[in-house]
Amino acid sequence: MKLDVLVFASHPDDAELGCGGTIASLTSAGKKVGIIDLTKGEMGTRGTEQTRAEEVKKASEILSISYRKNLDLGDSLLPNTRENQLKIIEQVRATQPHICLVGAPFDRHPDHPKGTQLVLDALFYAGLKKLPTTDDNGDEQSTWRPSHILHYMQDRPMEPDFIYDISEHWETKRKAMLAYTTQFNVSDPGDEPSTYISTENYFNQLEGRARYLGHLAGFTFGEAFKYYLSPAPLKNFNSFFNTSPTR
Repeated sequence: MKLDVLVFASHPDDAELGCGGTIASLTSAGKKVGIIDLTKGEMGTRGTEQTRAEEVKKASEILSISYRKNLDLGDSLLPNTRENQLKIIEQVRATQPHICLVGAPFDRHPDHPKGTQLVLDALFYAGLKKLPTTDDNGDEQSTWRPSHILHYMQDRPMEPDFIYDISEHWETKRKAMLAYTTQFNVSDPGDEPSTYISTENYFNQLEGRARYLGHLAGFTFGEAFKYYLSPAPLKNFNSFFNTSPTR
């Protein structure tokens, strides 16, 4: 399956939190979007592999994505090995995305920058002809690199290169996040302990951040992105002529 956008996440729910509104916007516009979760989030304090898999399925349906796969590279491990790089390379060559969205280059959770660097290395190596991979049928895959790589913001703020308007898709993002019932906005923790991310306060700050980012750009809700390695390339000013921020 050829995708327009492929999103990488260290854990299930990272994509929904970091760029769920953007994903919803893209799929509503007819773009084919996929998500690669690097781990099952099995080291998380709350939930089980089974409940988290069920949550992933529900969130994916809400976002209307075309493809999702879990590479099971080991929550709290994520070693940057050639073996793990090849698993990512195979996915990139199979889906041939035009754009890749990757996690933050630094963050509170060590798995986030570790996963990001692993993916960035694999995206580069995916373009090397002398690094062969095969598809599920045993046929050799063609090399591929995305045309654009963007970092999405995670727990810690970063200075964005641009803010994407998700005002019309905030409610979809909200529903996708709330699909992870063991993780977010948990009113009754039951037998499992509360965590940094399970409280109502944490969920409220997610909305507060989206509103603040939107405010910076003249939107109601926004998501922040940083262009990987270099300034974002522009061939025209169409986006600037077609939008009128109310700042």
